[in-house]
Amino acid sequence: MINKNVKKGLLPYLFLILLLLGIYYFYNVFNQEVHMIEYNELVGYLEEKKVEDITITPRARASVYEIRGKLNSYDERETFFVRVPLTDSVVSEIMKYNAESEFKFDTETDPESSSLLLILVNVLPFAILIGGAFFILSRQMGGANKSMDFGRSRARLVSDENKVTFQDVAGLKEEKEEVRELIDFLKMPKKFQKLGARIPKGVLLVGPPGTGKTLLAKAVAGEANVPFYYISGSDFVELFVGVGASRVRDMFKQAKHNAPCLIFIDEIDAVGRQRGTGLGGGHDEREQTLNQLLTEMDGFGANEGIIVIAATNRADVLDPALLRPGRFDRQVTVDLPDVREREEILKVHAKNKILGKGVSLKNIAKRTPGFSGASLENLLNEAALLAVRRNKESITMSEIDEATDRVIGGPAKTSRKYNEHEKEVVAYHEAGHAVLGIKLDHADDVQKITIIPRGQAGGYTLMMPKEETYLATKTELLERITGLLGGRVSEEIRFHEVTTGAHNDFEKATKIARAMVTEYGMSDLGPVQLEQQEGSVFLGRDYSKSKNFSNEVAHEIDEEVRKIIHECYEKAKDILSKNQDLVQSIANALLEYETITKEQIDYLVEHGKMPEEDIDMIKEEQDFDELSLSELKTLAKEKGIKGYTKLSKEELIDRLKEEADQ
Repeated sequence: MINKNVKKGLLPYLFLILLLLGIYYFYNVFNQEVHMIEYNELVGYLEEKKVEDITITPRARASVYEIRGKLNSYDERETFFVRVPLTDSVVSEIMKYNAESEFKFDTETDPESSSLLLILVNVLPFAILIGGAFFILSRQMGGANKSMDFGRSRARLVSDENKVTFQDVAGLKEEKEEVRELIDFLKMPKKFQKLGARIPKGVLLVGPPGTGKTLLAKAVAGEANVPFYYISGSDFVELFVGVGASRVRDMFKQAKHNAPCLIFIDEIDAVGRQRGTGLGGGHDEREQTLNQLLTEMDGFGANEGIIVIAATNRADVLDPALLRPGRFDRQVTVDLPDVREREEILKVHAKNKILGKGVSLKNIAKRTPGFSGASLENLLNEAALLAVRRNKESITMSEIDEATDRVIGGPAKTSRKYNEHEKEVVAYHEAGHAVLGIKLDHADDVQKITIIPRGQAGGYTLMMPKEETYLATKTELLERITGLLGGRVSEEIRFHEVTTGAHNDFEKATKIARAMVTEYGMSDLGPVQLEQQEGSVFLGRDYSKSKNFSNEVAHEIDEEVRKIIHECYEKAKDILSKNQDLVQSIANALLEYETITKEQIDYLVEHGKMPEEDIDMIKEEQDFDELSLSELKTLAKEKGIKGYTKLSKEELIDRLKEEADQ
């Protein structure tokens, strides 16, 4: 049996062949030069033996013979045509001349006697052309014009094979409790109806991308063991006005036939945006679709057993009518996981992974604040890929550290080479950040420092909060700004010159300082909110920022921001000037090892040098391809390889592998 895809692939070629045959047919028919002559002229040509061939076709309905043929003097495109009464004498006379001159003589049956042949000759070419035109037009219109199917719902019924329960959803303890009522209602609706309780018709899941909104909705359907319809907001909107509204009607019609059930609309902001907003006017198709959705949600009767769950990470753009009671009655915020929830999420995603003995999921959770559930899953997957690439039997902390760096900053750009001066500048820049993180009481803990380029960064200092908090004090914000300025200050002290490397640091520091002045009331201007985001995000978030101040106050704001930055800069300069020995120790360690961890930094701060066991660890692992050039040279020196200082990285690796084999 031929595959459907193969059939679809052959259709265009078949149509092309038929089209070429039709063109050839019409070319032969209409490109002929036909001479209309009388029967007497034909007889004269026969007597003069000028006839080359003759074909006689009887036409019973018209009672005539149609005689076609060619003369010796004609070219290939020329023919003659004679129409004479239908009598036997005509055929007999022509056969007599044929016996004398022996020209080509042929007779045909009456085509009107065969209806099939008549259809093939007169109807088929036109049918091919019309059918071909219809085929091309239907392909151009896409799926929107397929018979009567374009108004049907695109909602997909999730099968039991993909069933998800709350056991598959790590963390989200409070969020699960919020939606557990939906499960109880779907299982035991009479329990709620007895006391006159009305279950929410709609639940809106709001939160950043990757936090598990879709997974939570699937778990609700899996726990309740009811049909679960899934559709994206973009599936409603089409080119033609009214198609989206028709799909909404059909979706709720299907849901009513399968009640009790759940409808999950992912990315509802694609269809649920505020109406009548934006510089370019409204969008008729989207607004009609939204109007139909509003009607359906508020239209089906109470306790019918249909619950709509929607997810978005942009609740600020949704239409107010969509959020009123009776539609999406309840909003559940699905936020980024805390340290305990991150550990639970890691346990779920680590079930099918082989982890090494030294891997602690609790420590990984502590080192990944701000990671969503999707980011944590990606982290373990990247670590597994690295372990396979390195031909290891299990995932070790080395792969997890590298995977964390990949998720944060992208893969290491080992092909990008610094010159010696640039490398030294980056080392002192990152050392400046690190020393301020160590010396400031309210600063974040320094977890890792590297001068290996990743993404747009020439290097970075990974700093984590001592504990996760929801509020930030003025002192913490000022010290955060001071830490961000540490890189530039360190460059200035060491080289008496500055570079463009602090560009991103200044961007972050200025943003914090301006928020302190205009939003948090943490300046001499007093506890006044001078700037706030407007509700209309359709004009651009920065463009639509509300400014409730005069030009004089604007100047004072600039002065306060400059004052905060200047004070933090001077504080950073004072701390780094007093701790130049520590800055230099960390910078030298970075120049030699390129990457140092928290444990190594702590040892370096206490003893003024790197721990000796790091060299032993390098010798034990023998993973030469993953070592930096400085580490390879150190190892070559320990093994007594002569001339190691003049060898390239590839040559050093080859020599070290030879030593290991011996």
